[in-house]
Order: sequence, then C-alpha cells, then structure tokens
Amino acid sequence: MADLIPADVRSRLRSLRLVTRRAVGSHGLGLHQSHSRGAGLEFAQYRAYERGDELRQIDWKLYARSDKFFVREAERESPVAVWIIIDASASMAQADAARPDYSRFDAARGMAAAIGHLAMQQGDRFGLMALSDAGITLLPPASGARQRDRLLLDLIALRTATRFPAEDQLGPLWERIGAHDLVILLSDCFDEGAVALAEKLAAAGRETLVIEMLTVAERDFPFDGGYRFRDPETGEELLADGAAVRAAFLARFAAARDALHARLDAAGIRHATHGLDEPIDLPLRRLFSAHGAAEYS
Repeated sequence: MADLIPADVRSRLRSLRLVTRRAVGSHGLGLHQSHSRGAGLEFAQYRAYERGDELRQIDWKLYARSDKFFVREAERESPVAVWIIIDASASMAQADAARPDYSRFDAARGMAAAIGHLAMQQGDRFGLMALSDAGITLLPPASGARQRDRLLLDLIALRTATRFPAEDQLGPLWERIGAHDLVILLSDCFDEGAVALAEKLAAAGRETLVIEMLTVAERDFPFDGGYRFRDPETGEELLADGAAVRAAFLARFAAARDALHARLDAAGIRHATHGLDEPIDLPLRRLFSAHGAAEYS
C-alpha cells in the first residue's frame, strides 16, 4: 500500500494532538491520554511497538514467546468524530511546473492521511468525505488501525472531477456530521460553494477548520515571458506576459485571500494556508500547536 505520509512527517506527528475548542463530557477529542487505551476496552489487534508507545501497552507474555515487542490496541466508540472533507473539484488537481507530478489534491490526500493517523493515535473516530459534482465519496467514521487502512485505500483511489457539488448534492453531509464533531475542510477555496459550506457548518454549531491549499505559482507568480493561463474548471484561457501582469495578479490575489480570511474569521472558523513546497504537517501544527510553525523557521 502506498504511504501517503513521508517518514519525516510521520515522526513529527507523534508530538502532535488534535484538540478542539470544547471538551465533550469525559471522552473524545482534547482528552486523549486517559481514554484512548486502557482496561475494559475490547481488544482489537496487536501491532509492532513504535518509539513513543507507553511501556504499559506492551504485551510482555507475547514478548517472552516471540522475543519481539508488540502492543495491544483496543477499539472504543468515541462520542466525537473527526471529519476530513476534501474538495475534489478540478482546480485541486493543479500542480507547479517545478513539480508537475504533485498537485494540491496529492497534498490534500497526504494531509488527510496524517489527520487520520493523529485521530487513530488518540483513539478517536475519523471519517472522510470527498466532494465534487460527480458525487460524495463517503467513509463513515470509526476508530483503530483498520479504519486507518480503509482511509488510505479510499484516499489512494480518489480522483478529482469537475466542479464543487451543488448545494442539493450535500444532503448526506448534513445527515452524517454530528453536533460535536470536528470538521477539517481541505480546499483551495476558489469555489464559492466550498466557502459557503464551511460557513454553514460553523453556523450550525460544528467546529470547522479550513486548510487553504495553494500552489507555489499562485503564491509567488514566478512567470516570465508569454504564458497561456487556463482555468481548469471553466476552460477559459488568458494569454499574457508573466512579468507584465505579476504585480497586478499578486495584488488581486492578496486582496481575494484577505477577503476569504475575513469571511472565515467572521464565522469563527480557524484556518491555515498550505503551499505545495511546505511539509504537509505544517498547517496542522499551525492549527493545533502554539509553537508548531516555529519548528520550520
């Protein structure tokens, strides 16, 4: 199975926790240490010991027989679920000329895998929705290593379609996401429907986070000479000299992003930006760790 999480990112994830603004009862996100493992939980499976695992999780009887360290994993039902929502419209397939085989959709899939890995570490439930006009890809929330494997298989199989879904296609989303669930939307936020969905989720009391996915070209506009710029969703094209339009593009793009961030702030939506030349865990650290961004400076 392809590993969507780079080794250096996987190592850093061990020190990160998904934390919500609110604690729910005595279980769920934000209260992990006492509730993700322990006595009285139904045994699910063994897995190989990893650095950072608690010694009390090691099955010493199995070690005596095999001379290898294994830990026991248990599954529980959490009252909270982490919903990973991926924008699967055509613009998410955009990549940079310097790395044409790596699009923002690829980055979103890796980020989704990392979020699932974090939720699994904490014993919380996690699920997936990928949204496009072709329909909704749905993985209902569950916990444990088997759910992680289901998530990876779904992420590997995902493809972009054309546009973000119309509002009348989003019925399954509203039927599934619970009042106390955490929603993390991965999108370029170019489609009004994606931004409106985040606002409606927040207005309905769902804690909603947005990670804005940008290419390096959009952020820096490093074009010189004549270029043909094409909108991947509408097919519209523009012929222009890169150097001549750079200042105007960057100013308009910055203004559009400022307007987007103001909308998200007004709705109470935490947000972070991810550039395709950045590690996929960096926006997660910006959202969930007060000191995370400093690790990369």
